[in-house]
Amino acid sequence: MKSKIQESKKNNTENMGKKFLLIAALLFFSFSIQAQDKKAKELLDQVTAKVKSYNTIVIDFKYSLNNAKENINQDSKGNVTMKGNQYVLNFMGVTKIFDGKKTYTIVPEDEEITISKVNVKDDNAITPSKMLTFFNTGYKYNMDILQNVKGRKIQYIKLVPTNSKDQRKEVLLGIDIQTKHIYNLIEVGKKGTKTTLTVNSFKTNQPLSKNQFTFAESKYPNYYINKLD
Repeated sequence: MKSKIQESKKNNTENMGKKFLLIAALLFFSFSIQAQDKKAKELLDQVTAKVKSYNTIVIDFKYSLNNAKENINQDSKGNVTMKGNQYVLNFMGVTKIFDGKKTYTIVPEDEEITISKVNVKDDNAITPSKMLTFFNTGYKYNMDILQNVKGRKIQYIKLVPTNSKDQRKEVLLGIDIQTKHIYNLIEVGKKGTKTTLTVNSFKTNQPLSKNQFTFAESKYPNYYINKLD
């Protein structure tokens, strides 16, 4: 009888010990995740502050679209010049100019120009400047891998959209640890599509023409102009 009682106590003690270790492990894991999230938040805040500190930004980039199942592999290059909310974007043969009030989409292949108004206060309005700070809302994030890319230390942060209807499974944001500039952006879709935007050059506070963000209709005499607003 005594041995059974001792055995029972021993089992209870072992079970309590296992539970304690499990709780301790969970607490430690939870603390690690919080600490990791805090580090990710600090790094993202530094990137945002750096972007907002520049008067002008000029970026040359490469865009890749891949889907192994659909056998799709596409690469394109582009560039964008920004000052505040204003920008000129050249990508895939199309030029988009935003002067702060209207967007002018110029398609030389079709000799067509589309003019539309943009509400910059609209959170859903996408502009290149917002693309550099998009991560501030709508995502859960934590630190991911640290890579050495041609001598540059690139820290990746994994962002998972909080909206279940979002077609993206996750976003990996690569940040240059030294400059706090975005190196690349990798989006992984729920259906296997992977898009990568890599910054080839990032120039700041460049002198720009006074007419940099001004649309001149006289430059396109034979174009059809489609005014949406």
